[in-house]
This record gives sequence, C-alpha cells and structure tokens, in this order.
Amino acid sequence: MYQGNAMRLQRLDGGIIELVFDRQGDAINKLDATTIRELGEATRIIAAAAGVAGLLVSSAKDAFVVGADITEFGETFRLPMPELAAHVARSNLVLTAFEDLDVPSVMAINGYALGGGLELALSGSIRVMSDTARIGLPEVSLGLLPGLGGTSRLPRVAGAAVALDWITGGKPSGAQAALEAGVADRTSPPQALRETALAVLGDAIAGRIDWRAAQQRKRRPLTMESTERKALFDTALAKVRKASPKHQPAAAAAVQLLAEAATLDRAGALHAEAQAFANIAKTQAAGALVQTFLSGQSVKKLVKQHARTARPVKQLAVLGAGIMGGGIAYTSALGGTPVLLKDIAQEQLELGIGEAGKLLAKQVRNGRKTQEQADAILASIHPQLDEAGFDAAELVIEAVVENIGVKRKVLSDLETKIRADAVIASNTSSLLIDDIARGLARPENFVGMHFFNPVPAMPLVEIVRGSRSTDAAVSTAVTFAAAMGKTPIVVKDCPGFLVNRLLAAYVRAFLKLLADGADFECIDRVMEDFGWPMGPAYLQDVIGMDTGCHAVEIVFGGYPERMPPLDDNALKLMVRHRRLGQKNGIGFYRYDAAHGSKPRRSAAPDTHDLLAQLSGGRRIELTDAEIVERMMLPMLIEAAHALEDGVVATPAELDMALLLGVGFPTYLGGILKYADSLGLRQIVGRADALAAFGPAYVPTAGMRDMAARGATYY
Repeated sequence: MYQGNAMRLQRLDGGIIELVFDRQGDAINKLDATTIRELGEATRIIAAAAGVAGLLVSSAKDAFVVGADITEFGETFRLPMPELAAHVARSNLVLTAFEDLDVPSVMAINGYALGGGLELALSGSIRVMSDTARIGLPEVSLGLLPGLGGTSRLPRVAGAAVALDWITGGKPSGAQAALEAGVADRTSPPQALRETALAVLGDAIAGRIDWRAAQQRKRRPLTMESTERKALFDTALAKVRKASPKHQPAAAAAVQLLAEAATLDRAGALHAEAQAFANIAKTQAAGALVQTFLSGQSVKKLVKQHARTARPVKQLAVLGAGIMGGGIAYTSALGGTPVLLKDIAQEQLELGIGEAGKLLAKQVRNGRKTQEQADAILASIHPQLDEAGFDAAELVIEAVVENIGVKRKVLSDLETKIRADAVIASNTSSLLIDDIARGLARPENFVGMHFFNPVPAMPLVEIVRGSRSTDAAVSTAVTFAAAMGKTPIVVKDCPGFLVNRLLAAYVRAFLKLLADGADFECIDRVMEDFGWPMGPAYLQDVIGMDTGCHAVEIVFGGYPERMPPLDDNALKLMVRHRRLGQKNGIGFYRYDAAHGSKPRRSAAPDTHDLLAQLSGGRRIELTDAEIVERMMLPMLIEAAHALEDGVVATPAELDMALLLGVGFPTYLGGILKYADSLGLRQIVGRADALAAFGPAYVPTAGMRDMAARGATYY
C-alpha cells in the first residue's frame, strides 16, 4: 500500500492495515521531519482506502519510536518564535489527522517509546505494551516541553496527576507502572506482543472495546472541578519550583501549560502547547541542554572509535588501596572486571575492602543488587601485599601517593613484574605524565587516568596522552574507563590537564577578588545564584584548604604568563592558620559534624578580619554582574587557550569534561556553549574593559578572530 523511508503500510486479513515503523538504514525509529511527513502521507492513504476495519501500529526495530531527532533541533530552534510555534502546530496536525481516523488503532509498543514516540502512541485508540518496554516524556531533561500533543493527550488519557508526574519528572516508566497509571491498556510478554495487539484490535473492531469514547475524551476539556483543579496545579507548581535546578524553567512551564490547557478543548490545548513549546525552546537552558545531549552523543561515538584499537582488559591490577585506589577497584569490580588490589600496608587493604563492602551493602539495601551479587562482586577484588598475578593483568592503574619520586620507583619496579604489552596508567591529578615516565623501559605503554573523587560517584575520567603514549595504550584506557561506566575524555599532557587547569583560573580569579577586598560570602552567594553547586569559598572548604592550595599552585606555576603568583593569597593564609575547611571544622566557614554525617556550615565572622590582611583592610562593593564577569572570564579565556593548544580535540569534549568533572552550571551547557550564548564580540569587549586586572583577562588571538567573524564554537 505504501513504502516510505521510515514506515510502510501492509494489508492483513479482516480489513486490518498494519503501519510498520521501519526506518531504512538505521537501527532505530525516530520521529524526525521525514517520519512526520510520511505519517501524514500514510494517514491519508488509510483514510481513503476502502474496507478498512482497524489499524495495527508496530515497529520492525528493537524499539517502537525512541523519540525526536534531536540533531534537527538546532536549525528548528533558530526560527523566530511565531514561526517555531507554527512549525510545531503543523506537525501536530499530522498526529491529529491520525487520531481522527474513523477506525480503531492499536499501538503495539516494544522497546522504548519516549518523547515524540509516546506522543505518537497517545494519538492511537489503544496501547498494548511489551512487558520489557519503557515509555515516558523526558523533554524536561533537555529543558523543553512535550511538543507533539503530550501535554494535551496524556492528562486526558491517564488523568492530570499522572501527566504532572510524568511530564515534570521526565523519567521513563515500565509496562506495569504504565498499566497502573492508565497510560497502557494492556501488557504482554515480548514474544506475544503482536498476537496480543491483534486480539485487542479484534475486540475493538467487534465493539467489545469502546475505542470511540477513548478518542473522544482527548478532544474535550478535562472533567475536573475548578477547586480541585486549582489545588492540584498550585501544589504541583510549588513542588517543581522548589525542586527544579537553577535557571531551568521547563518543569514549572509545563505545570502552567497543563493548568491552562485543562479547561480547553483539543484544538485550544494543542495551540497553547505550540506557543509554550516555542517560548521554552528559546531559553538558554533549552539550547544548552540540547547541546549537552548532542555533545554526550559525540563523546560516545569517539569512545566507540577507540574500542577498535583497544586491548581487552579481562584482569585489572591496582597499586594503592587508599581512597582513590580502593574506589577504582570497587568501580571496576562493579563493572564486571576482577581486580588485584595491592598495597604495602595491611590496614590500607582492609580499609579499601571495607569501604567496598559498605558501598555494596548500600546497593543491596536500595534493591540494585542481591546479596549474592554483592558477595560475588566483593570476592572479585583480591587484596594482597605483593604483585602475585600481576603478570596476567592487561591494565595496571597506579594510585600511590602524589610524589613523583615514589611513583617513578614504584612504576620502574612494576615494569619488571608485568607482561610486556600491559598498559600502565597513573591516577595522578597534578604530575605530568612525561615526567613520571622518565626512566620507564616502555613509556609507550604509559598513560594517565585521572579519576575524580569520590571515584564511584564521579562520572569523568581524564585519559592523559603522554608524548610517547601509543594510540593502543590510550584506546585501552578509554575503553576500560567506559566499561567502568565512566565518561572518558582524552586530554594532552600539560599542567592541570584540562579540568583542574580551568578550575585553577576560576580559583585564581576568586583569590584576586579577595585580595582586592571583595566579600567572600557575597561571592559565594552570587556564584551559587549563577548556578554553581557551591561558591568558591565553600568549594575550597570541601576540598580541603591544604589540598586545594597545593593543586592550584602547581597549575599557577605551569602558566605564569596568565596565572602569575600572588604575593600572598587566601588559601595560603588559611593553611598558615590551620583553617583547612571541613576536615578540621574551620575554613572560610565553620562546620559542625554533630548533626549527622554531612557537616553543617555556619558563618565564621572572624574570617573577614583574617582576610583583611590581604587587602590592607580595603573593602570593595561589586554588583552581582561584576562578580560574575570577574570570576567567569578568566575561566572562559583559559578554556579558549586549552582548545587552541589542542588539550582536547573538540568544544564538545571540553564542555562535557567541565559539566561532569566540577559541576559546571548545567543550564549553560559548558563554558564554550556559554561563550556562544554571550557572543565572542561581547566577551572580547568586556575582557578588554577588565584588562587592568591582569593577563588572565586578555582574550586569545583566536577569540579575537572569532569575534571579528561572528563565529561560534558550536
């Protein structure tokens, strides 16, 4: 009957037509412009065909329709707002025409039906889900709203409370939860999905299911008393405003849209949705979150490329059972790779294994693992005081003390006890890989794997390529980090690598502000309002003042032209006065650990007097915008230097590293996406205006060239 690129129509017995989503040349079905156009064509063919009794909608792929094609968003979102709203409305006319077919339709949902995939399924009369399928409307995770009728159809299918939960939460649901919520009408074992769906369709055709009433409910306003409606939506709005991340308005906008559309018929509700979608798509958060998704996909593709040249790692060995080494061993075992964990101290081994046991016990309590699974994972970590069995390891990760002499000695000895083709990775955060590699017999097999603390929780691993590291060694480290569930980013060997280098520029800007007489509490408030999870003073307290001071001083030393040493600075001053932060209860703030496991922060008024030594008692008053500029521009300029220096290959990798490594404000999408949102011409102008504050505010030649051309990083 019809054969397109994304779907086909075929006749079955009994007057049934089957619409099969089967995108040619792709492993998945997605709701892109081609699919929408072909759905409109197929709908017109079905409407005009004679003798049609019912419609079965299925997928020939492992999933139904995974969602919209997000790669199309960039071009679409650049449309002026009225044109964008009209574009959304035109797409919705296709689903409305499908919904208005004068025959029952059963959507046989296998695999995933997310976003537009679920919105498509909601336009059908009846939904039958495979027991293993998952459905949902995750648009808020991209800073968006459903735009193909989800806010109109879901509340009329399953009720306003379900719609609020699913749309503002954004999490997918399994078949049983969907059935209980009223989104699915029937569930089925995967192997019987088609048979079940056809049987349900037969019941609808025979009049045993009132499919017309189901479709008619989607055309009318919600049947709710005004007081009940107001209470439900007011409560939901207060809840999402409290829970939503800073500067991400999508969830609150969704509640407001649902409240408005509740009293409208289908046409009015869909019109309101198109307008609201266009409005939210123009926000900074939406643009940034969509770019973050695309950047994440780009990084995943790079990881797959590394897998082609990586050596399989069936046995890992870890040197050092401290906080980092123990965390690496636990995460490796959790991912299915057995670990030999060596330390020179039995107490450290016991501490490392004990911590792994606690983490596994938590997994059991949370229902993520059975006790048998947890026991097997713990048993796959073998603590030992020697290198027995190391000759079987394809990868050895060194996580001993951050001292170059110790590392060189340990690694030189290690080389004599492992196989010649084994890859050695140092979990260093501050030492150059090439410096550590001096004296190694096989420096080509040596790389850096910079894990972030705490290892089980932090998703980023910087894979550091030394000047003599081979592609195979780098790819092995990349692929293994991915197997651990981490996001690996390959970086060039340089002081601070990538994340700590950029963070040091940010910290130095903070230290300079304090030296000029700015209030640290005011800076913390402004930067937390800006979107950082914690302000710079609080961050240093959490890291530990001595640790943070040591780390930034190493990076400052690596870039003296842009980060010249300060005669004195707040971190050094704090360390001299033994104000180390949370670890000893006093830093910029005071901490009381008596109220639970997380220390409670309180003001420390004497900090102001202490810091006055740096500014000579001078106090300066800055606007919030001035503080943001003083703090963010050095980091942004250093990011441009790093990209131009080839520390990372792409803006996407740089931005993903910051988002995953230090909690860079999510709604900005990364430092380079933030630069694009400001505009390079604006950035260069503001940096030049702040040139008196030092070389950290001098834009790169590349930035000036981009500003002149009106170029962007994305």
